Amino acid sequence: MTPNDNKNAGGYGLGAVDSVISVDEVTKQAASIAEDISPEQLDALVDGDPYVSLEKLSAGYGRMQILHEIDLRVGRKQSLCLIGPNGAGKSTVLHAIFGFNNIFSGRILIGHGDSQLDVTTLSSNQKLAKAGVAYILQDKSIFPGMTVEENLWMGGFLKDQKAEAKRSAEEIFEKYPQLAARRKHQAKVLSGGERRLLEISRALVMNPDVLLVDEPSIGLEPRFIDMVFEILNDLQHKEGKTIIMVEQNAKKGLEFADIGYVMVSGQIAIAGKGDDLLQNPKVGELFLGG
Repeated sequence: MTPNDNKNAGGYGLGAVDSVISVDEVTKQAASIAEDISPEQLDALVDGDPYVSLEKLSAGYGRMQILHEIDLRVGRKQSLCLIGPNGAGKSTVLHAIFGFNNIFSGRILIGHGDSQLDVTTLSSNQKLAKAGVAYILQDKSIFPGMTVEENLWMGGFLKDQKAEAKRSAEEIFEKYPQLAARRKHQAKVLSGGERRLLEISRALVMNPDVLLVDEPSIGLEPRFIDMVFEILNDLQHKEGKTIIMVEQNAKKGLEFADIGYVMVSGQIAIAGKGDDLLQNPKVGELFLGG
């Protein structure tokens, strides 16, 4: 390798690069451009009052702390995308909100005014049932030996009656004919895009208000990535869902989201409107490929 081989190095976004700098180097450079982000600055990015708030939240796995007193704000019917190098704590944020890890300090609040709930200590099932929070896992979370229909029924496991879950599944089939055409097929025969649609639809059976979406584009061909983001856009703008997303395709995620956060080492390093982060040369160099 010559000294000039790295001159066009870039981050991990989908931009064209001659080489990709290491995760450690991205983390180091991102930390060097980190800003002091106040809760007031985060509030200013929200339309109206925050609907989901993290207040000085520290969380992790076992005794290992990953998140260090982070704040987060997103409004009702808004979308927020978390980007950053691998190991920055992005998915840990989603895990903390949904109850998949340990909370060491801080609070998680969902809702407005008198209806606001402190869900910090609630279980995942309680957060889904009481606060309308659903988690859409990364790829390969469907049950391959079950039919499409059966997978949707599994999404309604908290419904009091099986008939209610089945009615919700029928509404999904009416909305997405491509799934209806496959309803009796085993999920293992679905294409990558169909599997992702099924994963999203299974969460929708519970009619949640907040969707936590972990890497929606992972493992998908470009045409399916566009389809998934069109579905998420419809869920936000036509059905009023609040979306908090982790997306390694930083360009696609920031194009979609109202708000973007850059995370580094378990903290928020940069926050802004999605469009503004797309135009930020520091973010572009590290995460958008140039």
